[in-house]
Amino acid sequence: MTEIADDRAEFETNKRAAALRMGADPDLMSRALEVSVDADRYEYSYQWTWLGLPIIQMPPDVLATQEIIWDRRPQLIIETGIARGGSVVLSASILQLIGEGRVIAVDIDIRPHNRDAIEDHPVAGRIELIEGSSIDAAVVAQVAEVADGVERVMVILDSNHTHEHVLAELEAYGPLVTPGQFLIVADTAIEHIPVQSHRPRPWGPGNSPASALADYSRRHPRFVPDEYYNSKLLMTSSPGGYLRATS
Repeated sequence: MTEIADDRAEFETNKRAAALRMGADPDLMSRALEVSVDADRYEYSYQWTWLGLPIIQMPPDVLATQEIIWDRRPQLIIETGIARGGSVVLSASILQLIGEGRVIAVDIDIRPHNRDAIEDHPVAGRIELIEGSSIDAAVVAQVAEVADGVERVMVILDSNHTHEHVLAELEAYGPLVTPGQFLIVADTAIEHIPVQSHRPRPWGPGNSPASALADYSRRHPRFVPDEYYNSKLLMTSSPGGYLRATS
């Protein structure tokens, strides 16, 4: 019988090279952004669930997040912004499969029905919820205490999307990300799309997660954009928002 060669390394190399070529195609990236903007008029990112709970994200971002968690094996994932709970359950469910780790999630307003849905979920044992502003000093201190001494810490920022708020979150939680782990800054696409008249918000171009990240990155070069993830996502809420801590 003919022996079939193990082509897994070649497959990995080829897919990463293709992603980088795709990310370098400005016409394709422009058209993907245009489709994302048009689809948002139909609440596209609101259409999805993860293990039964609404997850208000673009599907490529959901898949990328689970890939990163599975690959990097964080022992603690810090999330700001809970909404209806799908994102928190996503993180916890991958940690459950890994067999290690917990999620600490912060939101200024955890509505009772959303709290109940999260706390009744099969992966609730890996989740701790904190109600309060993610930039309140007492909340930051509580999260930092949990993170103290943890070897592998990942952070996902997805709450209030104004420049001021996201920058304060970056200053508070960026130092908690451990070397080799990811910092994900959500909804950087706000910087690149027209002001949304169908869903008015206090943020927009120049006052967005992307503008805050640019400000923060100039002063904190230990975070580098991950070329692979930022290239391959196409329809994403968070272009350029996937970063690794190098030290």
